[in-house]
Amino acid sequence: MIQAIKNMLGMGPSVDLKQLVKDGATIVDVRTKGEYAGGHVKGSINIPLQVLGNNLGKLKKEKTIITCCASGMRSGSAKSLLKSKGYTVHNGGGWMSLQNKLR
Repeated sequence: MIQAIKNMLGMGPSVDLKQLVKDGATIVDVRTKGEYAGGHVKGSINIPLQVLGNNLGKLKKEKTIITCCASGMRSGSAKSLLKSKGYTVHNGGGWMSLQNKLR
């Protein structure tokens, strides 16, 4: 149970997010449009968690997706949703932390 929660929050086995982005992964920021406007990872796309399920057509199943938000909670929920729909997804956690990992 604890490992499942860690995996959902992106604290599972270590993944090289920087390499995933180099290989073409899509970064999906699931914060609100206002939060996204206040700062975001360069090259990310903004699909707020509340409307993610209705916007799956914007995402390609053959591309790896990295989700991010403010703290990692919403991106964990987004990861679960996307995984249930057949996407390959990693939770990048908070966007600022992800941005630092990608440098």
